[in-house]
Amino acid sequence: MRAESARRTVEIGFDGYAIGGLSVGESRAEMVDAIGACIGELPDDQPRYLMGVGDPASLVEAVALGVDQFDCVLQTRLGRHGAALTSQGRLQIKNAKFAESDEPLDPACSCWVCQSHTRGYLRHLTQVGEPSAARLVSVHNVAWTINFMAEMRESITNGTFSRFRASVLDLWG
Repeated sequence: MRAESARRTVEIGFDGYAIGGLSVGESRAEMVDAIGACIGELPDDQPRYLMGVGDPASLVEAVALGVDQFDCVLQTRLGRHGAALTSQGRLQIKNAKFAESDEPLDPACSCWVCQSHTRGYLRHLTQVGEPSAARLVSVHNVAWTINFMAEMRESITNGTFSRFRASVLDLWG
């Protein structure tokens, strides 16, 4: 059904194509299959936009299939709940082990939050219900994702995307 819908949409003729209705409870394998069914019908020379998908493993899988653009609320939703995206995986800042940590959310990240705030301080803000905690972790998550996408583009340019994809799926898969 998705392939037929994509085919008919292409017949109408648009400047780009959106794929939606995914990441709403189906497994990643089912999502990848649905994206693949659509992508196979969409022109290679026009933008292909996947709506509402933003976790690292799904992003790398969608890029492997030929998706060009994304949007998602995941980064800010995670931030509101004290979860940070990091080069080592998801970090739950509310965890008691971070109470006295002087490390940034992600030592590999150069965003303003990581340069200016420690895990311990962010945990404290979260524990006392300070609204800025959610904002700060959200800012970090958006910056982290921008950097992640830049690294993915670089891996495509350098011909190392397969290796990049494998490492992302090992960590986030």
